[in-house]
Amino acid sequence: MTTVNANGVALGIESFGDDDAPLVLLAGGTTMLSWPDALCERLAAEGRRVVRYDLRDSGESTTADPQAQAQAPAYTLRDLAADAAALAGALGGAPAHLAGIGVGGMVAQVAALDHPDAFSALTLAGTRAVAPGPPDEDLPDHDRATMDRLFAHPMPDWSDREAVAGFAAAGAEILGDDPVTARSVAARVWDRTPGTAPEVQVANQLGMVFSRLDCAPRWRERLPGIGLPTLVVHGRRDMFFPVGNGEAIAREIPGARLLILDAAAGAIPDTAAGEVAEAMLALG
Repeated sequence: MTTVNANGVALGIESFGDDDAPLVLLAGGTTMLSWPDALCERLAAEGRRVVRYDLRDSGESTTADPQAQAQAPAYTLRDLAADAAALAGALGGAPAHLAGIGVGGMVAQVAALDHPDAFSALTLAGTRAVAPGPPDEDLPDHDRATMDRLFAHPMPDWSDREAVAGFAAAGAEILGDDPVTARSVAARVWDRTPGTAPEVQVANQLGMVFSRLDCAPRWRERLPGIGLPTLVVHGRRDMFFPVGNGEAIAREIPGARLLILDAAAGAIPDTAAGEVAEAMLALG
């Protein structure tokens, strides 16, 4: 792992595969560890240079005052999209296949619209086309019963690695993801987080720093303008962004392929790494 300067910020990255191979750039949601090792390794084994990266205020990337950022980040969704385009150029791999998961999927949508020449293909996983706040009337919102259970779970002592890992495991079980994997990833995220201040840990573990991210102007209406080969991946059991959100994105981007993972929720399980990699590679 290292950092690369792009668009005026340092972005934490991890690379897999041959540096001279075609670039697949994975935008974290919010840390790079949102993308499973198994998928990165599978893509690299098939002749791709895979680079996953931390969004701002997470992992090894530039972190501002966490107290202020939790209230209202000084940057916007479009700034994060510009980061992705600049990073592809800084890595010498443009045009790159850009993939985003969760909030990283929102970044990727806007990046493909604002900087189409920087990218050759687009993969959008477990995301939606509107933010922040409630979705459009034709899109399903977070499953209310699931959210009630999730928010009823008490917050951990953010300075306690094991407590944070246990909190992540419990949340994953509520959301339908694998708690064992979630525990392991949360521990790795904790180890990479620059400090134990609660605001910093929350930003890395939950991405709450993005709760008030400026996402204006709306971009959903621009989706038909995406001309890149596009794959939309969504877990059928996703209770956070229910599958109707992915289905809508796939309908609105011309020629997009929709891959629904029947056994998955919000995270891409290791068991689906081969299927997702194959679908991504088919884009070219």
